[in-house]
Amino acid sequence: MLSRPLPSLAAASFAIGTTEFVIMGLLPEVAESFGVSVPQAGLLVSGYAMGVAVGAPIVAIATARLPRKTALLVLMAVFLVGNLACALAPSYALLMVARIVTAFAHGAFFGIGAVVATSLVPRHQRTQAVALMFTGLTLANVLGVPFGTALGQAIGWRSTFFAVFGTGVVAAAAIAASVPSGIPGSLGGLAGEFRSLRRWEVMRPMLVSILAAISLFTVFTYITPLLRTQSGLSPEDVTWALLVFGIGLTLGNLAGGKLADTRLAATIVGGFAGLVAVMVLFAFTSRAAWPAVLTLPLWGALVFALVSPLQIWVVEAASDAPNLASTLNQGAFNLGNAAGAALGGAALTLGFGYAALPWIGAAIAALALALTLSGRVGAGDGEADRFEPEGHAAPARPR
Repeated sequence: MLSRPLPSLAAASFAIGTTEFVIMGLLPEVAESFGVSVPQAGLLVSGYAMGVAVGAPIVAIATARLPRKTALLVLMAVFLVGNLACALAPSYALLMVARIVTAFAHGAFFGIGAVVATSLVPRHQRTQAVALMFTGLTLANVLGVPFGTALGQAIGWRSTFFAVFGTGVVAAAAIAASVPSGIPGSLGGLAGEFRSLRRWEVMRPMLVSILAAISLFTVFTYITPLLRTQSGLSPEDVTWALLVFGIGLTLGNLAGGKLADTRLAATIVGGFAGLVAVMVLFAFTSRAAWPAVLTLPLWGALVFALVSPLQIWVVEAASDAPNLASTLNQGAFNLGNAAGAALGGAALTLGFGYAALPWIGAAIAALALALTLSGRVGAGDGEADRFEPEGHAAPARPR
């Protein structure tokens, strides 16, 4: 049975995920409110992503010595202040600043929250615990974003941020009531922790995380125009298609956590192999409505089946600096988000067209698979999985 504090972490991740993504559905309203163009309003998405990537190491250092419960509550306070500032922002510039402030809490919360989640359960349930926390993020896409968008369109975009603020207050209160106080922060020197992150066995899973995000966002950033121009879906049909995609995210996230607690390496390898296959399949199914829609939940499931296993891989590889590594890996995901959007945009600018994007996503996923297969996956403590050529068993390691 998984630990009681985990739902409070999931509730917080739901609020954080909603505030990150709901702005995409409110860009016209925000643009009209401040008298800017929709592309200018779209920079609020990029600003948030870069805030996560830049803020992750800064906040990780600032909160390194704090007890983990205290750190989580401090981050939730930053999140609440940021969302309240978004709701009250009198200008576009101040809204951008508020978004960046909010983003600074994002990477560190998920990074520290993942380490806390693993400390609350037996070793054989660690990835499931992380997956349960990330379920809040997937449900934000399925429920939070559609309802937040509808609310903002009905009574004004500021109401959405007030609603997210209220959700965050409830989540913070749940964390205060349920997360134990005895989980310490960093017990070693920060210089030593940063040195440990320079090791290839720590950098490799972070690079794989970046490639996973690039593979996803090269395609997903442009999924609406792709489905409308390639698959022939109406705007209303795209909304339902994305809901189906979100359901796939949620189910894949839970399945990946359960499978990875049995075989971490096999789950990651199988996930990337399946992702390559589905991306190639989508290159063909995206040409018609129903085949495209039926492919979307498979894609979503495989993408998020990898999230918690990759996070655990990083934490295990950096066992002497788990909090810092876990937080930086969240920054790596968001760096991949921005890079994927840029890569997809560059392909479209060069004239390749929407039909080429799934092929690019498949190629990036194949690169991530090759990097995963290049060495050991796991903690390196005798429980890690090692990939060896057929007929060559891995030598026994001393215990």
